[in-house]
Amino acid sequence: MAATEEKSGEPAQRKTRVGHVLSDKMDKTVVVGVIRRYMHDRYKKYVKERVKYKVHDEENECAVGDKVLIEETRPISKEKRWRLSEIIERAPQV
Repeated sequence: MAATEEKSGEPAQRKTRVGHVLSDKMDKTVVVGVIRRYMHDRYKKYVKERVKYKVHDEENECAVGDKVLIEETRPISKEKRWRLSEIIERAPQV
């Protein structure tokens, strides 16, 4: 049985995140910042946490400021474990 299949034989759901492109200076790679809000257990205040993911962009179609949907995949390089699923919203051109 493959690692991505569950016991029922159907493929497992891959994790997805929505974020904004922070950098597109690398070839076939973009850096995407994802902001997550959660309530702190002790203080009951909402806390913002930003995580940066290196994302595989095969066509080099993303630009800084684009809102993108990324999904988890097999390791592509030392730090790339995510790939571009779709561009939700393009950044305004300056």
